[in-house]
Amino acid sequence: MDLSKPIQYVKGVGPKRALLLKRIGIETVKDALEYYPREYEDREKIIPIDMLKIGEKQTFKAYIAGKAREYRIKGLIITKIPVKDGSGALELVWYNQPYVKNNFKLGEEYIINGRISYKYGQVYVENPTMDKSDVLNLNAGRIVPIYKLTDGLSQKILRNIIYSLLKEYINEIEEIFDEDFLTEYNLLGIRKAIKNIHFPESPEMLERAKYRLIFQEFFILQLGLNLIKNRYDIDKSGIKFKHVDLSEFLNNLKFTFTKAQDKALNEILNDMYSGKVMNRLLQGDVGSGKTIIAAAAMYVAVKNGYQASILTPTEILAKQHYLSLKELYDKLGVKTELLTGSISNKRKNLIIEKVKNGEIDVLVGTHSLIEDNVQFKNLGLAITDEQHRFGVRQRAMFKNKGNQTNVLVMTATPIPRTLALMLYGDLDISIIDELPPGRKKVETYAISGALRERAYKFVVNEIKKGHQAYIVCPLIEDSQTIYAKSAEVVYEEIYKGVFKDFRVGLVHGGMNSNDKDKVMSEFVDGEIDILVSTTVIEVGVNVPNATVIVIENAERFGLAQLHQLRGRVGRSSHQSYCILIAYSYSDVVKKRLKVMTETNDGFKIAEKDLEIRGPGEFFGVKQHGLPELKLANLFDDIEILKLAQKAVERFISYDGNFERHSKMKAELIERFRDKLEGIILN
Repeated sequence: MDLSKPIQYVKGVGPKRALLLKRIGIETVKDALEYYPREYEDREKIIPIDMLKIGEKQTFKAYIAGKAREYRIKGLIITKIPVKDGSGALELVWYNQPYVKNNFKLGEEYIINGRISYKYGQVYVENPTMDKSDVLNLNAGRIVPIYKLTDGLSQKILRNIIYSLLKEYINEIEEIFDEDFLTEYNLLGIRKAIKNIHFPESPEMLERAKYRLIFQEFFILQLGLNLIKNRYDIDKSGIKFKHVDLSEFLNNLKFTFTKAQDKALNEILNDMYSGKVMNRLLQGDVGSGKTIIAAAAMYVAVKNGYQASILTPTEILAKQHYLSLKELYDKLGVKTELLTGSISNKRKNLIIEKVKNGEIDVLVGTHSLIEDNVQFKNLGLAITDEQHRFGVRQRAMFKNKGNQTNVLVMTATPIPRTLALMLYGDLDISIIDELPPGRKKVETYAISGALRERAYKFVVNEIKKGHQAYIVCPLIEDSQTIYAKSAEVVYEEIYKGVFKDFRVGLVHGGMNSNDKDKVMSEFVDGEIDILVSTTVIEVGVNVPNATVIVIENAERFGLAQLHQLRGRVGRSSHQSYCILIAYSYSDVVKKRLKVMTETNDGFKIAEKDLEIRGPGEFFGVKQHGLPELKLANLFDDIEILKLAQKAVERFISYDGNFERHSKMKAELIERFRDKLEGIILN
């Protein structure tokens, strides 16, 4: 018996059904057994007909009480069959399924499930699920699994296939935990869990099955991340930087660090001074001062005779980092250079040569930094900004530019700490959770489309004060299928309308890089008053003179994205404003926009976004290089995640029955090598 057996060759499947099953990700027996239901219906209770409730989906037992009757109304074929039990009668109704009249015999008894309706003095059930009462029933009289389907595949067929596979293959599913582990964490055995996740014996067993499988998903994931973090197969020793007096660096700043910045910097420096390879995530809200912490860390690396480099996702962000770092580093004797795709080949080759010879201390750049021809003499610190814009492989390529290079990755996307541990389990985490003094809260207003004209007049007043503004749209151009404002149409509309006396620019992802960078640079330099854009301005544009951002169709953005966009203003001591214009107001939209108007705390917003929209929309787990979670939910199952994290920590460092434990660990890693390697290699 082989769990990798193609589903096509399983009894009751065949080539045609195999193609349908492939559409939902089932290609092998193993895939089918791990294709968990999306929800369940409790059809255990058999209710007499006279006790059925109108409008509810219920289960009853009845016999066929008369011949089928067929009606044709405006091309619609309606088939009705009367059924009875000892308490009453009703009719079963099907539409455009005339063949059903041949499926049932007078007097046969069935267990029937469906929504009870009442119309024209008649109780009836439309398109019911029916099973003979004297055979094994997978569709009624029990807790029934409901699976995600595709056209041509019914619940009944899929239940029968999975039930047959469970009978035939259940003993081939191997247990990954030993008895002591199962007892300690109160876990069902794997075979019992798989049986009960598909066909629960009771509500209690269903909950225990879910708990076991969710725990296992988190455990495997955390084990993989732990293996990366601890680098069992790699020498953990790294560069041991000597302590550097930072007083000269700090004296050249026009401000003092916040307590949160001090704490983050100390954590980074402790890593650098420890002699182990640093692998740290610096997480801080928009404007919290991550870049200056990175600058201090790079200064320490340079003073130790090493080079440092910072990788950014866009040229405009790279230029901003370069200019601010150069202004500071020139006073400190640190040689800084910028490497991006738009500079001339002649200059690029010169910079690459100087980097190779060690004549440049700090190199700032875009993806150009990870090209093969860029070689550092002795890269000691590699920093990735807005790291969610880069894949794990790109981070690794960047790090591999040096030998035992220390790694610092930064993000302004607030993620709740436990989830950050989940997503970035290969990294230690530092959080800057306070803004520098003097920053004013961005006043945020949510309005309906009817007030759009007033919002734009407010923008005019801000520009007349000498400030600048953003107007953000969800689309680049008009769409036939999506009702939402497009940047191109809004640009044309306002350029000739309310803002005709001002300098208006347009930027979106469909433009080539040079044109995009030119417009962005003009806005940064104050040559444009109003920038109409899509979300390309979400990351890293620093324009302190911009005091208002208007977001069209705010209902089409997630909370985390709205917060990132809002972070484009409020970057100076000027009072700034964010105006969210919504053109539809569902309960979810109202909840989300209310959160935006009530708080500027990115971490609170992230929690709310996760709660309201769920993890699937909050972030795609796949994009972070992690395997998809089939059952576990990063929000609802957070307590199980914490328990699994602790279990993995204990499992890795266990010093009890070492021989038994080592065998279990080796077997566990071997059985799940494909999953663990997926985590590590991605």
